[in-house]
Amino acid sequence: MPHNVSLISTIAAGFGLALVFGYGAARLKLPPLVGYLLAGIVIGPATPGFVADVDLAGQLAEIGVMLLMLGVGLHFSLQDLLAVRRIAVPGAIAQIAVATALGLGTAQLWGWDLGASLVFGLALSVASTVVLLRALEARGVLESVNGQIAVGWLVVEDLVMVLVLVLLPALAPLLGGTVTEAPGHAAGAARSTQGVWTTLGITLAKVAAFVALMLVVGRRVFPRLLWLVARTGSRELFTLCVIAGAVSVAYGSAKLFDVSFALGAFFAGMMMRESQFSHRAADESLPLRDAFSVLFFVSVGMLFDPRILLAEPLRVLAVVAIVMIGKTLAAVVLVVALRYPLNSALTVGVSLAQIGEFSFILAGLGVALKLLPAEGQSLVLAGALISIALNPLLFSALQPMQDWLRARSALARRLERRDDPLAELPMSTDPAQLAGQVVLVGHGRVGRQIAQALRAAGLPVVVAEQNREIVEALREQGVPAVSGDASDPAVLVQAHTARAAMLVVATPDTLDVRKMAEAARTLNPAIEVVVRSHNEEEAALLERDRVGTVLLGERALAQAMAAHVLTRVGRAAGG
Repeated sequence: MPHNVSLISTIAAGFGLALVFGYGAARLKLPPLVGYLLAGIVIGPATPGFVADVDLAGQLAEIGVMLLMLGVGLHFSLQDLLAVRRIAVPGAIAQIAVATALGLGTAQLWGWDLGASLVFGLALSVASTVVLLRALEARGVLESVNGQIAVGWLVVEDLVMVLVLVLLPALAPLLGGTVTEAPGHAAGAARSTQGVWTTLGITLAKVAAFVALMLVVGRRVFPRLLWLVARTGSRELFTLCVIAGAVSVAYGSAKLFDVSFALGAFFAGMMMRESQFSHRAADESLPLRDAFSVLFFVSVGMLFDPRILLAEPLRVLAVVAIVMIGKTLAAVVLVVALRYPLNSALTVGVSLAQIGEFSFILAGLGVALKLLPAEGQSLVLAGALISIALNPLLFSALQPMQDWLRARSALARRLERRDDPLAELPMSTDPAQLAGQVVLVGHGRVGRQIAQALRAAGLPVVVAEQNREIVEALREQGVPAVSGDASDPAVLVQAHTARAAMLVVATPDTLDVRKMAEAARTLNPAIEVVVRSHNEEEAALLERDRVGTVLLGERALAQAMAAHVLTRVGRAAGG
């Protein structure tokens, strides 16, 4: 052919081999992403045969990160982000500090200088956006409290890494490196002769300006834009509007404000969520998000040189241990220290037990600044590949691990229900509200509307909610609320379920609904259980297990609309 087809050959080879190896991994009961990583190794420069264009694959993967963060933003409101700020901000910063210290100390033992050790530790401290979100989405817990905490934690990590990437060139001479222009980062930052504090101030001002612009202008422009395009009736124009908006904002934020592509796309999605068409935008962008996320894993595999496994096996094991054990334990301890339940701590810890795109960028910048040796970059890539491949297995073992700890460890049970003032109802609670009440599990978007309707009708409500900030806000409003996981019988005891008339489960995560229903009926055999479901298959399983009355979102909406129509039509016919 007369023209260059490197883009086509890269996509064709990447998708084709990803399908083959992904299918093979699935047949072996392994996560398909393991196959995607192997496909990248096969077409990468470190193995013989066909070699795809690494630079093109990296850019395609970056688009995948943007689209994935767009999807997260479409499901993650500003209120959700603010609701977890008290755990996400201190937790993420402390976890980065601990993981960086572990990596720095290990590298110092290997004889590396301070600059190399610091960059190495920072590269091991930040989790992969793509891996975390794919894992949460696959298990249907992205919108749960634990999912919100993990995503909020990830956003804080991204913000910290943005500061690190801007400050590192300015600090390079002090750390033994050189001032050089690194691809993908602001050239001005690398050439700047200003002090570190000035650079930090400028960076913070840019990030603050970007966030302010999105909150003030974006939340008005994006909903209006989606509405105007939706009026045309063209499905492809609507999809194009969503994709173009996300990619344009991501690119513009990186160029104008030195914010990462991922963070820019995330805020674009959050602003689109203010529109009534946000669900449609999420659904129609899903195929593209899935396709480009596959290319992300393929591109990771292409960067990996398998020879590092034979040359430095002990160092590779040390990196994997820091990422999958050190970071996990640090996150678990921090979440528990902030008085969240053990299941939240384990979920967040497992979510962060991997590294990804920011680690690659930071390692590449460290090499370009002559701070990090090439061996360090290879070790980071090896740790990323292994941790990404093993992370889904940790998620699969999460529930059995929790059950095992609760059954055999008195400490684990104490951590679930220790001396937490929010874990028990205040002594001042009116006894009239604790008899014949509705126990409402979850006070998110759906639960909040249910609670408002019940209180407006004069019915007593007791809320069981894992998010401590929500519990504190409810108590300030005079609403009885307890903090904890309602699958734990102790939480239902504190909600006085034994004297309740009904248990209503309004959480997005329905994995523990059976445990909640069983515990509630043990305390109160006559209690009625109402459960929120998300799809026909899940609803059928819950109904088969006789959990209680199952209300499917679409089914409940259809019934409500039909009842309204029948009421109005009947009234008109009768009149």
